[in-house]
Amino acid sequence: MDLNDAFYFVQVVEKGGFSAAARFLNIPKSRLSRRVKQLEDDLGVRLLQRSSRVVTATEVGEEYYRHAQEALARFEMAETAVRRKTNAVAGTVTVSCSVGMAQFGLDQILPKFLQDNPRVTVVQRASNQMEDLIKSGIDVAIRGHMDTLPDSSLIQVRLARVEWHLFGSSDYITSLGLVIDPAELANHPAMVLGRPRETHQWLLKDEGGQTASVPCTVRFASDDMSTLKNAASASLGLVALPSYVCRSEIEAGTLVRVLPNWTAGRPQISLLMPTRRGMLPAVEAFLDCVKQDLPAVLAR
Repeated sequence: MDLNDAFYFVQVVEKGGFSAAARFLNIPKSRLSRRVKQLEDDLGVRLLQRSSRVVTATEVGEEYYRHAQEALARFEMAETAVRRKTNAVAGTVTVSCSVGMAQFGLDQILPKFLQDNPRVTVVQRASNQMEDLIKSGIDVAIRGHMDTLPDSSLIQVRLARVEWHLFGSSDYITSLGLVIDPAELANHPAMVLGRPRETHQWLLKDEGGQTASVPCTVRFASDDMSTLKNAASASLGLVALPSYVCRSEIEAGTLVRVLPNWTAGRPQISLLMPTRRGMLPAVEAFLDCVKQDLPAVLAR
């Protein structure tokens, strides 16, 4: 089996199709399709479901993608380790991320990274607005998204899936009583991330795949997750947030999960980079740190 074929397959999955992947790799689409087909023949399984407009990974394709992406990342790490023997890890890394990721994700790993790399400076740009990486001089962006990101020219590496849950204070949950059906939460006061829409809804999904759309009354809206969870802890209503954001409040008992069999979203967290070519050792070291440590932080 040719390792390049696994690399091509990963690019097709991450770019959302053969055309985008072929443009990114600067190779003919026919060659890319042929190499992925060869990989499927070697494995004896169908990895991709093809239609006239959409290419998606099959169930076994998703599993193969995860292993292949991890293996390719390890090869990159091995190459980086060798380069570090002859290149000093020094310089500036400019990182873009959401405010929530800065407060509750990267804050767990950046101090150790800086301690381990005393000649590296990290410039963190925390904003909930997407930036143009090239125009803004950003080396790495860490973003959450529900669908395939539109800019196929960027290097996109999947890190983790993050579950969002509904939370409320212990006093508020006690006043609610036992809630089994999402419909029981209709029109409850809500704290929401970002700008509220005219009609706001929680979009929920249970373990069996059943979905529910529950209207809520916006009591407080903010771009800051920390402020939202504090408002929920003060019994002002319910809030939908990533599980890793509320870990300390859950452990302390100040927040309680509502409808434990339902999630309020499961977005993908991805690394975005303009290019891998000519990447400074400092950027490569930061990427290695994020790939290795951030998924575990987000899974807590």
